[in-house]
Amino acid sequence: MRLHRLDITAFGPFGASQSVDFDDLSAAGLFLLHGPTGAGKTSVLDAVCYALYGSVPGARQGSGQGMTLRSDHAAPGTRTEVRLELTVAGRRLEITRQPPWERLKLRGKGTTVDKAQTWLREYDPTTRAWKDLSRSHQEIGEEITQLLGMSREQFCQVVLLPQGDFARFLRADAEARGKLLGRLFDTRRFAEVEKRLAERRRATEAQVREGDAALLADAHRMQQAAGDTMELPELAPGEPGLAEAVLEAAAVARATARELLTIADRRLTAAESARAATGHELADARELDRLQRRFAEARERAARLAERSDAHRAAQERMERARKAESVAPALELRDAADSEHRRAAAAEARARALLPQALADAGAAPLAAAARRAAEELGGLESARRAERRLAALVEERAGLDRQERADEEVRQEAETWLADWETVRTGLQSRVDSAQEAATRAEQLAVQRDPARRRLTAARQRDRLTDDTEAARQRALAAAEDAVEARAHWLDLKEQRLHGIAAELAANLTDGTPCAVCGATQHPAPARKTAGHVDREAEERALTAYQTADELRAQAERHLGTVREALAAATAEAGDTPTAQLAEAAEELDGAYTRARATASGLHAAQEELRRAEGEREQRVAAQQQAAVRSASRVAGRDRLEREQALLEEELTLARGTAESVTARAAQLERRAALLTDAADTARAAEDTAQRLKDADARLADAAFRAGFDTPADAAAALLDDTAHRELQRRLDAWQTEDAAVRAVLAEADTADAARRPPADLTAAEQAAADADRRLREASSARDAADRCRAELDRLSAHATTSVRRLAPLREEYTRVARLASLAAGTSADNERRMRLESYVLAARLEQVAAAATARLLRMSAGRYTLVHSDDRSGRGRSGLGLHVVDAWTGRERDTATLSGGETFFASLALALGLADVVTDEAGGVRLDTLFIDEGFGSLDDQTLDEVLDVLDALRERDRSVGIVSHVPDLRRRIHAQLEVVKGRSGSVLRQRGAG
Repeated sequence: MRLHRLDITAFGPFGASQSVDFDDLSAAGLFLLHGPTGAGKTSVLDAVCYALYGSVPGARQGSGQGMTLRSDHAAPGTRTEVRLELTVAGRRLEITRQPPWERLKLRGKGTTVDKAQTWLREYDPTTRAWKDLSRSHQEIGEEITQLLGMSREQFCQVVLLPQGDFARFLRADAEARGKLLGRLFDTRRFAEVEKRLAERRRATEAQVREGDAALLADAHRMQQAAGDTMELPELAPGEPGLAEAVLEAAAVARATARELLTIADRRLTAAESARAATGHELADARELDRLQRRFAEARERAARLAERSDAHRAAQERMERARKAESVAPALELRDAADSEHRRAAAAEARARALLPQALADAGAAPLAAAARRAAEELGGLESARRAERRLAALVEERAGLDRQERADEEVRQEAETWLADWETVRTGLQSRVDSAQEAATRAEQLAVQRDPARRRLTAARQRDRLTDDTEAARQRALAAAEDAVEARAHWLDLKEQRLHGIAAELAANLTDGTPCAVCGATQHPAPARKTAGHVDREAEERALTAYQTADELRAQAERHLGTVREALAAATAEAGDTPTAQLAEAAEELDGAYTRARATASGLHAAQEELRRAEGEREQRVAAQQQAAVRSASRVAGRDRLEREQALLEEELTLARGTAESVTARAAQLERRAALLTDAADTARAAEDTAQRLKDADARLADAAFRAGFDTPADAAAALLDDTAHRELQRRLDAWQTEDAAVRAVLAEADTADAARRPPADLTAAEQAAADADRRLREASSARDAADRCRAELDRLSAHATTSVRRLAPLREEYTRVARLASLAAGTSADNERRMRLESYVLAARLEQVAAAATARLLRMSAGRYTLVHSDDRSGRGRSGLGLHVVDAWTGRERDTATLSGGETFFASLALALGLADVVTDEAGGVRLDTLFIDEGFGSLDDQTLDEVLDVLDALRERDRSVGIVSHVPDLRRRIHAQLEVVKGRSGSVLRQRGAG
């Protein structure tokens, strides 16, 4: 990741817009960011972090961040904005962020809050233009995090190196170190493994205990079912032997239940025999009692019938009169209907006459109908006047429309005149923009032709410089390899010569009596040669030969590599010439800057041309609209005169038709209402006359029908009538009396009933008591037998369930044992974990060991070889081990606590730790290259010699174009570092002053 440019507006202490050219600052490798306390040095780093992640580092972030980041010195109309241009993963990007902004409302009083805005653009080298990628906060955040490969916390620790944090890290305990390392290396997954193992251990333990509790519950239920004759084991859930004890007790209880069931079966058989005998006796007693009671009830019913005989005869007479009155019922209904109809007609007539004028209130039906016809004829004569009235309303609306059109055309003419008055000024400004952009495009094309050769020469020069050093190193390695090969060959030849001198002893070692000698053939060996001290055997000679061959191969490889490097150096020198690399880089940078500025200006060509074309089109439209409005205004004059003449004629006609009414419509409404009232009154009068005649005819027919039925008056006939309910009730009473009389006679005639009445009364109570005692004994025996059977069945079921539970719990208990061991080991509580180190601490300890190794490489150089950082797994007190950190003092050869370092020693130790952590986190994030780093404060605690050594280490970070920014107010650094970015504070806000390396 390399930063190119940062633009800040109304951010932190910077009220106005400020820019930082990191390319210029980074040219020298080291640059200084300095200024007085409170000027805003850290705010520059905050702006970089905010542009990348949308938030500022550490404790400086909080709620309402967009409001707190805004500068108090900013103008009310200036919005806070941060724009950062950088290259990451080979892509050149531009990120622009605007936090939420509280501004004045455009209309009315008060303020409103604009939402945060974010833009992401990418430079396309093919088209040489910026293209928009996204405006979504979430998409941009995910894209940047993926490209950088690290979170905001990691970025703030790795790129913005806060020395105070690492000084505290040196002195912190294991828990504090673990929190910081856990945030940087994201070891949450290992902590989650510990958590999941602990949860699984608790879950399996709960399942085992739950299974044992369920088994004990089955045992208690078996004890209840066995009537407390079963003895339970005195064991708690989870204790060994519980399952066997429960199953043994269940077997004893089942055997006892089967014996009790056999005894209950015998008792139940005896009780059933006794119950059958008493049942027959009770049935005979009940039948005799029933017959005796039946005879007594029949005698009582006969007496009650005799008492009601007079009422029965009166009911018969009432039913006969009702049958005669039924012939008069149709005439009565007809007379009632005629009377109701006449009453309704008379009421309707009265209501209709009440609405008529006083002159017509007493008129007959014929005069009223004649008056209604006259009103209808007058209403028909108003149709022509209605059409005239509607036409007059249309004329008034048409004249109003002409007036509106006249006002609209007048506004169009005035607006066009105002716009055309400024046309020449607008056209001249737009044409000037187009000309400037065209000139910039031509200049950019010329610079593009010059830029590529300059870049190639610069690349070749840098390769030339690098290969010069590589050539010398390769030559030294080739010489060393040649010397090693010569020494190895001499050593091999020496060993070979020594072996040849002692070859006789080597041959004699294999001689045995009776076996011929390989040299002379003799079978007797009186004085064989003996090996002397330092004898060289065959294996030693072959090892020396192999070492020589290996050294010779290394020599050949080193010479081939030297030839390859020299060829590459010659090619690079031919391309770059003798011009210094710095001079070529400056020339290439000047061409790039000029090309970038020209392209930026030329990028507005298309927009300027489009804006000019739109302005010319708008001018033509406004001229045409002005002319069309004038033509329409002239054509409306004749139309307005015609409408005024037609309106006068219509108003004269309507004055005659309205009469005293407000309008023709009102006059027509009056006539319509009058005709309707007269028509309704004539109809109701005729209806009243007709219903009165029908009522008179119905009265005559009713009187004749009553006389023929035998009634003196129609009223007597009406009184004799029975409605349906009364008729049904009277008939029911007559039928009930007859039915009751027949039933009583039938019972008294039964032979069995009469015979039972002559016998002594039945002793039902004694029979029922004997049967009840037998039933009770049977129920008791049956209940005892059922209870014994249920006990046996329940014990069998619970025993089978307990057996199944025991089998199911066996693998679960094994799993609990295995999971509990793993959970204790990961949590550091197991006896197998000697150092009591948690899994997350173990992973962090490995990371801390890598960080200490990477930091030591720089700490040795800063401390002139005195100090080394080492990681320790030892336990501290009664706590857990894994995150110890010590410093080894080479002067004393002993380890020291990091808390014993002095202020200056603590600074460069924490700086080395920060740089080592940056390397490890970079590798952890996927090897993202970090070309720009910032180091914040702490240099004031160093003496001159230590400061030189620290700066040498930081200067070594410039390899491969890496740049380091130092944030400090130490005056000595201003003399040592030429590239500087100064923050100057004032009453109106801070400003930035930049000075390059030149």
